Amino acid sequence: MSNFVDEAQLNVRGGDGGAGAISFRREAHVARGGPDGGDGGSGGDVWLEADRNVASLLAFRDHPHRKAQSGRHGEGAKRHGHRGRDLVVAVPEGTVVRDRDGSVLADLVNHGDRWCAARGGRGGRGNARFLTNARRAPGFAEQGEYGEERWLRLELRLMADAALVGFPNAGKSTLISAVSAAKPKIADYPFTTLEPHLGVVRFRDHEFVLADIPGLIEGAAEGRGLGHRFLRHVERARVLVVLVDLAPADERAPAEQEQVLLDELRRYEPALLARPRLVVGTKADVAQQDFDGMTVSAVTRAGLERFLGAVGNLVDEARATEPEPEAFVVHRPAETGFSVVRDHDGAWRVTGRVAERVVAMADLTNPEAVMYVHDRFRRMGVERALERAGAQEGDVVRVAGIELEYVP
Repeated sequence: MSNFVDEAQLNVRGGDGGAGAISFRREAHVARGGPDGGDGGSGGDVWLEADRNVASLLAFRDHPHRKAQSGRHGEGAKRHGHRGRDLVVAVPEGTVVRDRDGSVLADLVNHGDRWCAARGGRGGRGNARFLTNARRAPGFAEQGEYGEERWLRLELRLMADAALVGFPNAGKSTLISAVSAAKPKIADYPFTTLEPHLGVVRFRDHEFVLADIPGLIEGAAEGRGLGHRFLRHVERARVLVVLVDLAPADERAPAEQEQVLLDELRRYEPALLARPRLVVGTKADVAQQDFDGMTVSAVTRAGLERFLGAVGNLVDEARATEPEPEAFVVHRPAETGFSVVRDHDGAWRVTGRVAERVVAMADLTNPEAVMYVHDRFRRMGVERALERAGAQEGDVVRVAGIELEYVP
């Protein structure tokens, strides 16, 4: 089974918040001690972080679930629970994070880039927090909030300085094994390489990463032959090395090979044709067709020094013209407010994190807590919004999975 995985599903869940405590002071010679219940600790967050020491998404293939630590419950004497530890999940550089619907949530390109994938739940407040002049002995506290949970799709796009692009059996694997320590599978039949390989090349003053991309076929841009999975690894390469086979089994001319390969790149992503590009003829030792450009033979090593020097120069020029990388920023605006909508069965639904949190963290078996929820909703304007929407006495109101009865 392959150890290189470039697509994976990941389930992340933030830690649950700890519950607040219900407690009152109990000391000798202190009559009617006030409330002293401590707050629960918040749950930890789950972070995805790009790490140059991680090569693939193999760790998520059989074990896709990741959960941060939950917060501890509060205790009496105003002892607050500890916050849950964050969980940092290492992913390879070049990992694209998508939602289940395919929308991009984050692009972790450089080492150290991190993104909060799931927020931990807020810890519940202890009864000491609800002390007011009108409520001298609050007998309720908040429950801990559940942490966020979601499924994500991870896609890896290799980070390489130069990518070898060619038809199956064009000699890409033989070439990369001849110029680096990479050891891909090599055989004399097409589609030997079914996964990309990276090799570090050191030649004179040059040092760069070379990628062996599995062979493309006509129609790869439309997904034929796993085309999309292979082509996306070309997207981040600074330089494209187009290999044309000088001894093709189908007698296809080098110029025709080049035209078909470039056409597939254009149809997949037109901007790829603007990248620095080098066209090289392979298998020069057994060439059966004429070719005017640069030629190499990975078997006899003829032309390799010239080839490496040319690629190294193109990579250095591409690096010099790149803008300075900007700091990785993900804008996730805080959810504010609420909205009132009507479900298909006639019930009313109140949505919005702030309003949902009030219900989700309340102990609705406690009459005092229920009164507190009503008071919070009144002050937030939820009851006024329901009235304006046309809610009638006795209507069902759903908030955070809980059904309540509307009373004007």
